[in-house]
Amino acid sequence: MQDRHLFEYAVIRVVPRVEREEFLNVGVILLCSKQKFLKMMYHIDKDRLLAFSKELDIEALEENLSSFQRIATGGKDAGPIGELDAASRFRWLTATRSTVVQTSKVHPGFCLDGEDSLTRLYDQLVK
Repeated sequence: MQDRHLFEYAVIRVVPRVEREEFLNVGVILLCSKQKFLKMMYHIDKDRLLAFSKELDIEALEENLSSFQRIATGGKDAGPIGELDAASRFRWLTATRSTVVQTSKVHPGFCLDGEDSLTRLYDQLVK
């Protein structure tokens, strides 16, 4: 029987007007330390986001989410944060912030495979 492993995840949200606290889910980031797995999936539905907020800068949003992706992947291309271990990068990405791109609180779960769990969560919470 395969072992289930603890994972943590957060939903990535776009909050066009922080003072209104309204948001749309655009992605999920998942960390499973035991599997050495840290990955993020996101999708920008331009029409839906612009219907939500006409002032939203889609190009800047794409740059921000792309930076999140690079940091999750890790390595020198992601700057100093990208060279930290996976758990530290996850904590940095999920830290509370008051910007257009935010994450939910971190939630735990158990999985057999980090990739499968990430895809399932993405399908449930973003699509």
